[in-house]
Amino acid sequence: MHLLDWIMVSAYFVLMVVIGLWSHSRVNTVSDFFTAGGKMPWWLAGISHHMSGYSAVLFVAYAGVAYTDGITVYFWGMASIGIGVGIGSWLFASRWNRLRSKLGVASPLEYLAKRFNVPTQQALAWSGSLLKIFDIAAKWFAVATILNVFAGVPYTWGIIITGSITLIYCTVGGLWADALTDFGQFVIQAIAAIVMLWVVLDKLGGVSGLWTVWGDLPPAHLNPTTSKFTTIVLLVYVLVKTLEYNGGMWNLAQRYMAAPNTYEARRGARLSSILYLVWPLVMMFPMFAAPLLIPNISNPNNAYAIMTTTFLPPGLVGLVLAGIFSHTMAMVSSDANAISAVITRDMMPVLWKKARNFTESQGLLAARISTVIFVVLTMAVATQAEKLGGVLGIVVLWVAALMGPISVPLLLGMLPAFRRSGSRAALISWAGGLIAYAIAYYGYNATLAVTVSTPILVSLALFIGLGYLMPERKASTDEIIDTIDRDDDVLPRKSQDGTTVPA
Repeated sequence: MHLLDWIMVSAYFVLMVVIGLWSHSRVNTVSDFFTAGGKMPWWLAGISHHMSGYSAVLFVAYAGVAYTDGITVYFWGMASIGIGVGIGSWLFASRWNRLRSKLGVASPLEYLAKRFNVPTQQALAWSGSLLKIFDIAAKWFAVATILNVFAGVPYTWGIIITGSITLIYCTVGGLWADALTDFGQFVIQAIAAIVMLWVVLDKLGGVSGLWTVWGDLPPAHLNPTTSKFTTIVLLVYVLVKTLEYNGGMWNLAQRYMAAPNTYEARRGARLSSILYLVWPLVMMFPMFAAPLLIPNISNPNNAYAIMTTTFLPPGLVGLVLAGIFSHTMAMVSSDANAISAVITRDMMPVLWKKARNFTESQGLLAARISTVIFVVLTMAVATQAEKLGGVLGIVVLWVAALMGPISVPLLLGMLPAFRRSGSRAALISWAGGLIAYAIAYYGYNATLAVTVSTPILVSLALFIGLGYLMPERKASTDEIIDTIDRDDDVLPRKSQDGTTVPA
């Protein structure tokens, strides 16, 4: 790392803190902290949704898969998300928005107490929060790996530096800070990705490298599926990502909730869907070409970092590093805000009666304290990431497999088709999915396809099956589902001359 690179990275960190501090003035209530007061424009919600969906894992673990297996990582790692978010723009985005606008919900799990019951809400809250600790720890370790390769910074210090900066702006500015820094980070990583793409194309002989490179790569690298990442894994990932990225990953539900109305929420979801389908191709092309440019490296996970430090001049290395930081910090800050919402709105009132009567100032203080505790805990766990299965092991095997049982009751509980499924179905499907994962992974040492697919398929079968075999339909449940199913918003329409006017 040259001095110019450190200046670039330092300037990026300073900018993030400044945005966070500026956002502090926009946060006056708990609603502002967790859902931006329902005032976030669709384009900002969409970009924030996109930026909060992936991290430095893309540049470490996914880059390693691209190096060894080729384009398969785009299909199950990114295209599956784009398809899932596209489905969610039609099915879930508007319902999340109505939970805020009609029911005053500020936490993604807040409605579960009425839709099912408090024990169901608490089971999902505690298990999801615990899973998120390990998920975010993997993200910290991934970005620390990048910093170690770039500059030789010890892993622990890499975790402390990035974690502390993120902690400052997400604690003081809430969701507004998350979204605004997401936008700034999107611009930075876009410039960094284009610079990296340009340099790689120059190494490949020019723009023609965009289509000639595929003939030089091993034929197996052009297959969307492999013996490990099979068609079944791809299809299951579409199902998992549909649930995960439309509310199962709680922070992304907040982007839908923060939009002013359902129309804006759906537009934001569609923008995010398009970005997931298109933009990763720009960022991942250098990863696909890496075997030709840096052959026979010992650790494929370091491929992207090695290309950056080898091919880019001083200053631009720091820019690309800042772009890599941007993804992790965007994802972690939004996760921290979502977990804080769940702790403050869902868990604390059950554990501590005084929390039920917090004033706005007390609620904000509790939200900020819980954010600090959560982020610090994830940083501590991150120092042990290698012992927990490594980055890819945590993200793919743990999160992808276990997010399904948590997401099924949360997401399907909104839909009219599943109004017969009550608290019994929710708890049994959740527990059944977790048990199925333990049996598949620890009992039979199953393949990736079986490990990822079994928990969510078992949860789906139990939640839907019990709803029909042992229905628990109640008037209060029908009222909630019908409320978030109806759209009473005043939406824009087109006039005869094509301009948008109020309805």
